[in-house]
Amino acid sequence: MAALNLSAQEKEKELIQFSGVVVTADSLQPVPFANIIIAGTNHGTVSDYYGYFSFVAEKNESIIFSSMGFKKDTFLIPDTITGSRYSLIQVMTRDTILLAETVIYPWPTVDQFKEAFLNLDIPDDDIEIARKNLDKQELQMRAEKYPMDGSMNYTNYMQRETNKLYYAGQTQPISILNPFAWAKFIKAWREGKFKRKK
Repeated sequence: MAALNLSAQEKEKELIQFSGVVVTADSLQPVPFANIIIAGTNHGTVSDYYGYFSFVAEKNESIIFSSMGFKKDTFLIPDTITGSRYSLIQVMTRDTILLAETVIYPWPTVDQFKEAFLNLDIPDDDIEIARKNLDKQELQMRAEKYPMDGSMNYTNYMQRETNKLYYAGQTQPISILNPFAWAKFIKAWREGKFKRKK
């Protein structure tokens, strides 16, 4: 039993808090969201926005650093560490990848592209649309179709806004319950103003 406790204590001493910063080799800028994995396992962490990382590891373990656009690098945690913490500044070298040229066509074949290009109906641009909208004949035709012009619309709008302000904070009266409106209606009815003109 004592031997089991001793081996457990020795194993616990092997664990260390492994932390540090991942930076670029050329400008010492932090490398955000770099993958830091213990070799042969799925354990590890990801550096934060400032390149900082911290996790628990064992002495003599290989740590793999990787990030998009950088070469993979491996660091071996020394087994000669006396304390329970170890800090590291990991420098990563940029990895330039040259990709082959890719030509993207909107049509399956060049012949179909030529056919569509020659017969393409190009839509109007903004200037042409504005020119059509400001055509004198078009404006005249629209003005004749609308019952009210700009000044009449403005007057109507201002009248409605004034009515809203006049009755602000109270219920607007309903004309059907207005006795004066009923009196005017009955008077006009007696005078025969609602009769159809022959």
